[in-house]
Amino acid sequence: MSVSMVRTAYVVKFIAVKEEVVQLRHDVRRQLEGWGLRRLVDDAQLCVGELVANVVTHVGAGTPTTLSLLLRGPFLRIEVADPDPRTLPTLVAADVEAEGGRGMALVAAVTDRWGVSLLGDGKVTWCEIVASPGPEGSSPGELRAARAETMIDLYSGAALSSRSDRGRLRVAEAEEAAIFIITDLLHWLRAHGRDADDALDRAQMRFENQESVRS
Repeated sequence: MSVSMVRTAYVVKFIAVKEEVVQLRHDVRRQLEGWGLRRLVDDAQLCVGELVANVVTHVGAGTPTTLSLLLRGPFLRIEVADPDPRTLPTLVAADVEAEGGRGMALVAAVTDRWGVSLLGDGKVTWCEIVASPGPEGSSPGELRAARAETMIDLYSGAALSSRSDRGRLRVAEAEEAAIFIITDLLHWLRAHGRDADDALDRAQMRFENQESVRS
């Protein structure tokens, strides 16, 4: 396994086999602790394990693969590149009794966003986790709620400055602003030829997965 580092990026090339995951998890911990991001280690290790397992299962054991860790703006970005652009990871609602199928759902639950970039000679499956520190003791759910409140402020025209001064009326007004945001996003999806109902289902699935991880 050969390793190279370019500026803030950590890049490692390896052969995708299950046995490699243990070493990759160790490398991820060492790198993130070196960057002062110890609080992200568990989620990042889970993502790396699931993304590599996805390559092993759907592309094939022994596939030449590359793992990259990058600090991009406020996000830690995890990329796993493989040479097969045809086999794309999907987010599925796996049955509770199923032995597999929950990999990308787990990734979606602990990250802020994920996706796939197709290349001429393969693909990159990536995910991003907020790396910038939040208030002391903030959970991922609280950070997501704080980002949502920022959007609500833009729609409502009145800042929700602190939890202590939010009366029932303010919360009701913010709820209406949140509904406007969701409605506008559905219009945006429809205007770009996307399935709004499917997006709602996926958002609900992601929300439930995140809540189950927190509980």
